[in-house]
Amino acid sequence: MSKYRLNRRSFLSHALSGGVAAGTAYLGLTRDLYARDGGPIILGNHCELTGGFASWGYWHDKAAKAAVALVNEQGGIAGRKVELVTEDTESNPATGTRKLRSLIERSGANFIVGSVHSGVMLSAIPVATELKTVYFSAGEATEATGSKGSRYSFRTGTDTYALAAAGAPWAFENLGKNWTIISPDYAWGHSHYQEHKAVIEKLGGKVNDPIFVPLDAKDMVPYLAKIPQETQVLFSVFFGAQSVAFYTQAKSMGLEKTMKMYSICGTMEAIAPNDLQGAGEGVYIVENFPRVLKYKDDEFHREHNKRMGIDDVDARESNSQRVMAKSHAWQSWENVFAIKQAIETSGWKTKKDDKLVIEALEGAKLANSLGHPQGEKLLRREDHSGMVDCYISRVENGKFEVKKKVTKEEMIKALPPRFDFTKTAI
Repeated sequence: MSKYRLNRRSFLSHALSGGVAAGTAYLGLTRDLYARDGGPIILGNHCELTGGFASWGYWHDKAAKAAVALVNEQGGIAGRKVELVTEDTESNPATGTRKLRSLIERSGANFIVGSVHSGVMLSAIPVATELKTVYFSAGEATEATGSKGSRYSFRTGTDTYALAAAGAPWAFENLGKNWTIISPDYAWGHSHYQEHKAVIEKLGGKVNDPIFVPLDAKDMVPYLAKIPQETQVLFSVFFGAQSVAFYTQAKSMGLEKTMKMYSICGTMEAIAPNDLQGAGEGVYIVENFPRVLKYKDDEFHREHNKRMGIDDVDARESNSQRVMAKSHAWQSWENVFAIKQAIETSGWKTKKDDKLVIEALEGAKLANSLGHPQGEKLLRREDHSGMVDCYISRVENGKFEVKKKVTKEEMIKALPPRFDFTKTAI
């Protein structure tokens, strides 16, 4: 089919599904494709630009901006230009709640690309629900698409329930049966403890008392000293500076000599293992988007890396040497395209049509494409959770090396929905 004969809607769909070479042939054809009526579609970007999660928020912000730029290059959403309005949550739930109200009530955001900070997103969901606005969470606390979720709450990525199902059974069989969990003393860490404890105990293992560390703690030694000697698997859940402190201080104590170090992608998000000077060597990590291109080497992943300005091995930004928070920030990119698909398939025009978008998102299949470079996925109808491929990797010679892929089909079987939001009114 000649690309010049495609009408606007089929052309955009064709390009996003990979029918036109990513980033090349289609970019110059869409300058004048915007519809003349309806006005712009406003997306709110509820993002951690400052505070404890700023190293992640930088990438979520960059991904959302890059996605919106790409959408507008392709003619917008249903022919309407997209405007991105950003509010900084400051990595603080109270501030985040206030900023979300501003996005919706003052800036007129139609839909929200939401927070990666679990405390912020859990505070945000009741506000988004009250204001009847679709909110895409990017954090991992399972409550966002669980006990705290609603018809308006969605998540394309993994949560603690999914990460436990993806990695804990393999780690139990291959790394050890006696577990100790050490984590920050806040929602994300507590959620991981609960979900992993449930899986390990069901398999017949033992989970020792958790060790919860204050968010402002810099000296990890008093907490590391509490780890029982019989521990075979030390499961850690930290982020940013605390991750660096945890790995370096655990290494100085020689803990890796007596136990296996196991974690989830967040623990080394925005951190290159090489920068830990050997402290991360041998650690097992559950990723949901391989940091190293070769483990999902296709045109969409390559083009995504290019547009994010990162290399294909360490995910370093070419002009700054920052390391991308790659296992999370892809959601801020993909959520823009999930919203685009739902609007265009449902025929949404204005706020009164939000019900149509919600129904289009429930059970939506998102094809591996430039819009969804992480891979094909399902937004499960009942609980609005993303069912995605996951990867169990090990740090070897300062690089992430994938040891096992857990497919979305395996995840669906292992993760029966606990809630059915479709039974509630919109």
